[in-house]
Amino acid sequence: MIDPKTLDALVKRIAEGLPAGFGRVHEDLRNNLHAAVSAAMARMELVSREEFDVQAAVLARTREKLTALEAKVAELEQRVDAERRS
Repeated sequence: MIDPKTLDALVKRIAEGLPAGFGRVHEDLRNNLHAAVSAAMARMELVSREEFDVQAAVLARTREKLTALEAKVAELEQRVDAERRS
């Protein structure tokens, strides 16, 4: 989920980019933009940076384990092949 501060900053930047004629409805427009952007981001199923970093670390550990297991399997296959030749 997106950080509320980030969402507020995004909505503020969008609202500030609107023409000056929108001054009277500025607050209402900001609220509507906030709701629309929140809903759109919720549908995108975004993850936080923290969750992303945690999953990246899990993936890195998994890759390390896979590499170690591949090396172990290769070593065992070589042993079996050597024993068959003897």
